[in-house]
Amino acid sequence: MNNQKQQKPTLTGQRFKTRKRDEKERFDPTQFQECIVQGLNQSGTDLEAVAKFLDSSGAKLNYRRYAETLFDILVAGGMLAPGGTLSEDMTPTKFCLFTAKEDLETMQAHAQVFNKLTRRYKYLEKSLEEEIKKLLLFLKGFTESERNKLAMLTGILLANGNVSASVLSSLFNENLVKEGVSASFAVKLFRAWINEKDLNSVAGSMRKVGMDNRLLELFPANKRSCEHFGKYFTDAGLKELSEFVRNQQTIGARKEIQKELQEKMSHAEPIKDITAYAQEEMRRTNISEQAMISMLWSSVMSSVEWNKKEELVTEQAIKHLKQYSHLLKAFTCQGLSQLTLLLKIQEYCYDNIHFMKTFQKIVVLFYKCRLSFIFPCSPPHTRAEDSYLCFVFHSGRSERGCYSKVVQPGSPCQREERVP
Repeated sequence: MNNQKQQKPTLTGQRFKTRKRDEKERFDPTQFQECIVQGLNQSGTDLEAVAKFLDSSGAKLNYRRYAETLFDILVAGGMLAPGGTLSEDMTPTKFCLFTAKEDLETMQAHAQVFNKLTRRYKYLEKSLEEEIKKLLLFLKGFTESERNKLAMLTGILLANGNVSASVLSSLFNENLVKEGVSASFAVKLFRAWINEKDLNSVAGSMRKVGMDNRLLELFPANKRSCEHFGKYFTDAGLKELSEFVRNQQTIGARKEIQKELQEKMSHAEPIKDITAYAQEEMRRTNISEQAMISMLWSSVMSSVEWNKKEELVTEQAIKHLKQYSHLLKAFTCQGLSQLTLLLKIQEYCYDNIHFMKTFQKIVVLFYKCRLSFIFPCSPPHTRAEDSYLCFVFHSGRSERGCYSKVVQPGSPCQREERVP
């Protein structure tokens, strides 16, 4: 008989060795900063050497993980604490954007360093955008000279497409706007941007991110007007930007007016109420009669669902337009407004194939409704309807509207008619 006791199983468990690929690297931005600062100090003011150092260091250092630290050092010389002050963990480098000369040429050279870096390491593009957004929120923590350099750099990066215009959303921060920091920074930024490219670059980039109508927000609510914006930026030498903003505000106002007109017509509001609204908006927004008649025509024609059959749409159109003839008449007091309406009718009938044969009847309807049309090329022996058509087909303003089939028989201009 075996008196030895059987060993009981232990509960110590089995130890597994972590695979190297699963080991997590300890986040240590201080060590990363030490490597970058040392390389920048060795390169000095030679930006070509800086670019080469950054290019080669990307293979050894983890740019993806320490992107924020990297850009902090390149801009401010060291890691930035909240608010924009330099972290005191270690001595910063003296060779960075904020210590460079405050002129456009130097900023262009620094922008090339960022350009080469993001082109070499594409994953840094998003990190650079986030860095610029953060730096713009820290503007109050920087000196005036540092702001100027950052403004020029940002303008150049925007012009070259290194960052998108969405970074400018930080300038709408309430505290920056209230103290006037946003507006003064924007002046230098847009000046550098336009100097690098042109206003079309600014307009296109701003529209792409939906900020083309937000530039007035650079000012506090009590100064948020086209007049104040125009004076401020014109005095700063950016008159073309002032005009761009004014045009954008006009376009925005027209869209709102057109939307309101369409709603009033869809709800079948009285013509006199629509007329009063349109006249009031003309006075308030300083919109010309020609612009208003264009909006009215578009609103009238889009307020109804048209029949798809060509033989029925004519009757429907005449009935519908007769209802709004007094509204259109109220906004064709000027000769140029009458011409604008004529051309709009032509374009609409040309673009909508079901209305090709309706054009002449619309013209005659408006003539009979006494819309006071002008007839600059009417020979004395022609009828009013014929002379009206002669004017339309020989305006020379558009390929649309040259319809051979709708010219009245016997019209003096029939022999010269053109077919689109």
